[in-house]
Amino acid sequence: MKNLAGMMKQATQMQARMKEAQAALESMKVDGEAGNGLVRLTLTGKGVLTGITIDPKLADPEDMETLQDLILAAFADARKKTEAISKEEMKKVTGGLQLPPGMDMPF
Repeated sequence: MKNLAGMMKQATQMQARMKEAQAALESMKVDGEAGNGLVRLTLTGKGVLTGITIDPKLADPEDMETLQDLILAAFADARKKTEAISKEEMKKVTGGLQLPPGMDMPF
């Protein structure tokens, strides 16, 4: 019984560390660029696109805001679809087993 209590304590500690790591990823900002800096993206550590900058040489300077908004919207749509596909694939792997709330794959 002593081992079970120790395992439960370790599981609780691991869960707390996992929440801390997820919070750190959420607040982390990662910049990526393409075309020698002509296009720059900012994502959270969890892969959420939070900003985009496109050098005006790549588009009509009169309509840069629309271009940027469309790129953000397309990325959000693709990310949403990717997450749905990922969840469906995980159901196949786990045989439909429901994980406890807050315990998403991959760990």
